[in-house]
Amino acid sequence: MHGFSWTDIGAALGVTRQAVQQRFQTPHKRYSPETMTDDLRQAMVHGKQAAVQHRNNYIGTEHLLWGLTTQDNGATRLLQAAGVSPETLQRSVEARLSMGASHAAERVAWTPYSRKAMAIAGARSEHNGSERIGCEDLLIGLAQVGRGVAASVLTEAGFDPAALDAPPADTDSSQHD
Repeated sequence: MHGFSWTDIGAALGVTRQAVQQRFQTPHKRYSPETMTDDLRQAMVHGKQAAVQHRNNYIGTEHLLWGLTTQDNGATRLLQAAGVSPETLQRSVEARLSMGASHAAERVAWTPYSRKAMAIAGARSEHNGSERIGCEDLLIGLAQVGRGVAASVLTEAGFDPAALDAPPADTDSSQHD
């Protein structure tokens, strides 16, 4: 964003050009705004705003989860159905957002866990026959990554995406010996 090449950045950090690209490049073009629902695009705007306000030069899973919990959408409805308060999650994420020293630019880099969550969301959306990725897809992607701030916050809140697909437990004791 400041005109330096990947090679220059790698040399300054003491790593290869490829290592820098893997760490800081934006998600694959197929995750452009056109591949997202309107709600997810709005959530992404909120996530980027959180990164800029906290002077972070990256979009981490915490920023994505923050964006998902700012307004009513498929993710917040899924959380509520799972017995998890979106407001409580947002407060937990806010407590973990640290103030950075960078001035975020127009193009903010995505962390590897954020890219992986988006890849999971894209695969889930495609598997479900949807042409666009929704907020609920990204929420499940964040949980399934299993690492990063968002996964920790979701786990601590008791959100388990695997339980959403599980059949309800049999509570009729008359069928048991």
